[in-house]
Amino acid sequence: MSTPSPQELVAFEKQCDAWFAENTVRDPGFMLPLTFMEVSTDQQFDFLRNWQRKVYEAGYFGMSWPTEYGGYGMHPEYQRIATRIMKSHDAPIMLNAIANGWTGPLLLDIGREEDKRRFIKPMLSAEEIWCQGFSEPEHGSDLGSAQTKAVREGDEYVINGSKIWTSLGDRADYMILLARTSNDGPSKYAGLSFFLAPMKIPGIETRRLKKLTGEYGFTQCFFTDARIPASGLVGEEGQGWMVAMKTLEYERGAKVNPVGGYFVKEMDVMGVIDMARSAKRGGKPVLDDPVMRDRLVDYMIEIQALNLNNQRRRMAPLTSDRPMGLALMNKLARTELVRELTEFSLQFQGTRAGYYVGDENAVDDGYWHRSYLNSFSATIGGGTSQIQKNIIGEHVLGLPKGR
Repeated sequence: MSTPSPQELVAFEKQCDAWFAENTVRDPGFMLPLTFMEVSTDQQFDFLRNWQRKVYEAGYFGMSWPTEYGGYGMHPEYQRIATRIMKSHDAPIMLNAIANGWTGPLLLDIGREEDKRRFIKPMLSAEEIWCQGFSEPEHGSDLGSAQTKAVREGDEYVINGSKIWTSLGDRADYMILLARTSNDGPSKYAGLSFFLAPMKIPGIETRRLKKLTGEYGFTQCFFTDARIPASGLVGEEGQGWMVAMKTLEYERGAKVNPVGGYFVKEMDVMGVIDMARSAKRGGKPVLDDPVMRDRLVDYMIEIQALNLNNQRRRMAPLTSDRPMGLALMNKLARTELVRELTEFSLQFQGTRAGYYVGDENAVDDGYWHRSYLNSFSATIGGGTSQIQKNIIGEHVLGLPKGR
């Protein structure tokens, strides 16, 4: 893979910009989700699945992934440009987040050859949708205490138990599943195993969960003597914790194999500024308030710092003191900043902040409220902000393990 010249990158950027200008649908006639965790209706699901397939087939998704598995084998800089152009056109999100964001990179990293050839391309084209079976109802963030059982019977494992907060669980074809194959061993982590599990088989029931946002992006999944192929085991029995931690490196952004696009629309601080210009208090724009203006500038500085850190993390000489510091702090810092900024955006709206999606009095049809409520899921998924602080303390700062 040769490094592209500046002229080649400029030509590609123009080509990419023209394609997204022509093909981006701004108003499909229904509300588009801001995150893959918000996909609720058949309309939304079908539209986003077709959109991902279209972007992939046009060559702007999976660009740096190997050609032998369905990618395009190009230099990663092309994908970075394509993703930046998508954002500039406010293109819809990519749907298949669990597949393309962390399952695909995991398989490319440690997967068997047959699994790479079988699963990667249908992930990219959104032909097969994936979900994640990690969290359980009784254990919160204590992933190591998972009790869903997997018992080996011949060439199959029999699964019994339940998983919760499963995004797209009711529509998924496959799940990355963490289940307990043994209660023996030196620790609770030793008995866990990791599976690529089919979802559309007897013994699996999904129930949709209505969220505070009013939609049904999550499900709870119940396994009752569900039989999955033993060939779906990733690694060996009892290695599930190690595989799950590798998966979470991708989910948390500590490790990157960028497939392209984005699965969550982040708040645009410039959009907040535009709203501050139009919102009035005492007959004057909110942006004229020096306190509000000062806070907005602080948020702009923080966002720019995070963006620059994202570039710096790719430059080894600039991270030699703590090589994993920026990678491990990114998830915590970015998700908490988005939560704060979206909450701040509601302060401009006065009494109209009390109206939500579907009410004619809601600002921008409740976009800012949706962004605020959705922001909490990002501070929980992949490990809560409290868990992220423990990780940074222990693995970056070298502090003793908390008790």
